[in-house]
Amino acid sequence: MTAWLRHHLAAFSDAIQHIRRAKGSFALNVLVIAIALALPFAGLTLTSNLQSVGGRLAVEPSISVFLRTDTPRVAAQALAPTLAGVVHQYAPQGSVAFVTREAALDTLQQKTGIADAVAALGENPLPDAYIITLDALDTPAGAARVDTLVARLSALPGVEQVQVDSAWVKRLAAMLDILRLLVTLLAATLALVVVVVAFNTIRLQVMTQHAEIRVARLVGATDRFIYRPFYYLGALLGISAGALALGAVAAALQPLNQAIAQFAKLYATQFHLTVLTWQQSLLLLGASALLGLVGSAISIHRHLTRSL
Repeated sequence: MTAWLRHHLAAFSDAIQHIRRAKGSFALNVLVIAIALALPFAGLTLTSNLQSVGGRLAVEPSISVFLRTDTPRVAAQALAPTLAGVVHQYAPQGSVAFVTREAALDTLQQKTGIADAVAALGENPLPDAYIITLDALDTPAGAARVDTLVARLSALPGVEQVQVDSAWVKRLAAMLDILRLLVTLLAATLALVVVVVAFNTIRLQVMTQHAEIRVARLVGATDRFIYRPFYYLGALLGISAGALALGAVAAALQPLNQAIAQFAKLYATQFHLTVLTWQQSLLLLGASALLGLVGSAISIHRHLTRSL
């Protein structure tokens, strides 16, 4: 174990020496990769913030089931078990509440002050109804289940109309899905750019140290001993670029939040973009290091094995 650790420390030290000898080219490569990584990192930051907004907005939606006005009160109340059974098939945590036409009218008068208009009608125009409260919806799949539930409820006897208020949830969830897909496609494309840059960086390093590598092979150095510093060099290239990209995205949020704050004031609300969590940042740094490692591994096995 001690020997293994000593070998890796030596390889890491060798990679650091390579970077010191070519600071300028290493910095330029880091900058190129950081620019490529900044776009998906920014997209992930935006998606994470919008998803948190969606979580706050995804309150429990409700479905209003209006019965026919000529439905007797006894028949209307007798529909409760059937309606609850249908609801629990699609939303086990859903609740069903019966609202009489008289209670609905009282609520309407209190909120809108139309008592004089209702008195002019001479009778209560509102029907008995059921208010169904569902689980919070934050995905298109959940909203699709609501659509199926609405169709089932509309087919029940005595039901005149079913009204649901989850359309905005469906739009938000669909928008987040589209944004996630765009970020994924962008990340996949730019990941290829990172691998290519790491590939070329290691290839140039191999060409620069070609004679040194041959001498090391002649004195008995193993392939692992020769390859290991280049693996570390690729990983350092990736993780340095990832850190720079995260820093650039975090810095860009400051002026952007100032503009967003001014815009939010027009709607009497507050909103600002937050940086990624440290867990997400560590994951992105690990992914950046892995991309650099993959690029270096491909370059080594393509060029170094051919030349030796």
